[in-house]
Amino acid sequence: MTIHLQRRFPKTRLRRMRIAPFSRRLTAETHLTVDDLIYPLFIMDGKNHKESIQSMPGIHRISIDLLLQEAEEIVRLGIPAIALFPFISTEKKTLLAEEAYNPDGLVQSAVRQLKKTHPELGIITDVALDPYTSHGQDGILDQKGYVSNDATIAVLAKQALSHAEAGADIIAPSDMMDGRIGIIRDTLESAGFTQTLILAYAAKYASSFYGPFREAVGSAAMLGKADKYQYQMDPRNQAEALHEVAMDLQEGADIVMIKPGMPYLDMVQRTKSLFQVPTFVYQVSGEYAMLKASAQLGWLDEKATVMESLIAMKRAGADAILTYFAKQVAEWLRFDYHRQQSP
Repeated sequence: MTIHLQRRFPKTRLRRMRIAPFSRRLTAETHLTVDDLIYPLFIMDGKNHKESIQSMPGIHRISIDLLLQEAEEIVRLGIPAIALFPFISTEKKTLLAEEAYNPDGLVQSAVRQLKKTHPELGIITDVALDPYTSHGQDGILDQKGYVSNDATIAVLAKQALSHAEAGADIIAPSDMMDGRIGIIRDTLESAGFTQTLILAYAAKYASSFYGPFREAVGSAAMLGKADKYQYQMDPRNQAEALHEVAMDLQEGADIVMIKPGMPYLDMVQRTKSLFQVPTFVYQVSGEYAMLKASAQLGWLDEKATVMESLIAMKRAGADAILTYFAKQVAEWLRFDYHRQQSP
């Protein structure tokens, strides 16, 4: 007797949805838009002054007048917000970081001028002392060289208030001191800044990916061979980082930040899943430098890899991304949109 076996084909072929661009677009689960982008900018004293940052090709330190011109381009591209980071001259760096809360300081002056010329642009200001200290640490040192938590918070609160008074929309403490969010929130509320947002760098890891940034803000030379392990998060720890996030939210943070980005997507996913609050991620300078250098050498396709890296952050749960690629990405998104609209 001959038995004819009927060949069985898979009833579900997931590849059917991937075969054409239109169906891939219709079924995409994660989307990256210009609304997801925040552009970090490095500012410096002077006029019509621009300095390249060797380890970050295409990124510069710029004076405030050039910042205002840059803001026009950023608004044109539809990027909703920028983050300001100062390069402070050596003579203004001190042990107690007094320049950090100077009402006429670099950041404060930049914010005031930006708000006059581009009030629609969201302005995020970094609250940290490493650009202002003569030793490059994010806080005030005690006699043993330990970063004093409470003494540092007192200065951070003054710095945060000076930024709010200048018109900053979002205050972003990146120092990782214990309890600083609560003190800053109380300081802002007491001064009447009830609508000022706080973006807490809730899980800022002691990462090796920050090198180019430290060159950009001028803290690398001051820091020397010292490190920041005593206050930034241990890269081996996740539960402790989630505790940090919870504390910052309890103290009054509106948004939390995970930093760096790609190496810590597990933290992004856990944070968003557990707390269901606005969660930002920072694609840091080292991530930018690696992708940019590889693209310049022809080893990677720049657009494809950058977009993939940002999509990965969105997929993990990020609501917004600080990235030095923001302007390029905005241009790419605009080009792709217009190409899709063409008959």
